[in-house]
Amino acid sequence: MKVLVATQKPFAPVAVKGIEEIVKKAGYEFALLEKYAEKAELLEAVKDVNAIIIRSDKIDEEVFEHAPELKIVVRAGAGFDNVDLAAATKHGVVVMNTPGQNSNAVAELVFGMLLYTVRNRFNGKAGTELMGKKLGLLAFGNVPQNVARIAKGLGMEVCAFDGYIPAEVFTQHGVKQVNTPAELFKECDVVSLHIPSTPETRRSINKELLLSMPKGGIVVNTARQDIIDEDGLIEALLERTDLRYVSDLMLEKHDEAVDKLGDRYFATPKKMGAQTAEANINAGLAAANQIVGFFKDGITKFQVNK
Repeated sequence: MKVLVATQKPFAPVAVKGIEEIVKKAGYEFALLEKYAEKAELLEAVKDVNAIIIRSDKIDEEVFEHAPELKIVVRAGAGFDNVDLAAATKHGVVVMNTPGQNSNAVAELVFGMLLYTVRNRFNGKAGTELMGKKLGLLAFGNVPQNVARIAKGLGMEVCAFDGYIPAEVFTQHGVKQVNTPAELFKECDVVSLHIPSTPETRRSINKELLLSMPKGGIVVNTARQDIIDEDGLIEALLERTDLRYVSDLMLEKHDEAVDKLGDRYFATPKKMGAQTAEANINAGLAAANQIVGFFKDGITKFQVNK
């Protein structure tokens, strides 16, 4: 078996070393493609591989067509919208993610951006505190569960909506379950977004939801950029000058948002949620172990396509 790590945005060297050790210990061949500039490099690299580990790299129909021996792709991270799942299934390729490995890193970033925002970007002017504020979590998987843990430590009240999580999970975490996203936005001073990008969720965070928020409302997005209705967002924040939006994903209309919204809009230069040494290592090693488990024991626990 040949396992390729293909990452335009490389893993930390210690993560690459750990992945290589896991792969070689299992008796497989290890290959590495980092910082590739052209898709052609990826297409050449996949022609004889049986497994691929990626980060935000796009794996589409063309890649699958150039990889006739490919059996599994593992996205080192929670999101997997950069992989064409239908094409993978068509070519008989299993796609997995590594849920939970980046969860604490993303959760800490939520509060890094929140504190930066409520303290007025540390510009010397008086800000506000998070203690006593109500936090709403849109979805309640691994990341938002960690967000809830930190929020409760800061003295925040926490609510969440997730139609796929059993009621007892909310109870276990001491979080109030609400019935709809609309209820979440209407009730909460801060809403943190954790939904995936799907046909149902794209552009679902719209003007109506934003305008329903309490005075001084803040939306934090560490999920996906395309879940935001960008025109609606800009319109809402122009209409309600007390609202703010922060994210580790630049809007497509970033320059317009900066120009029109000023410091009520903030986005990091690139996606930062998983950008910690710990998360980088954890996700990479998990991906390698999942590949070994798949080939040796047929384990498909984290498969995301059928």
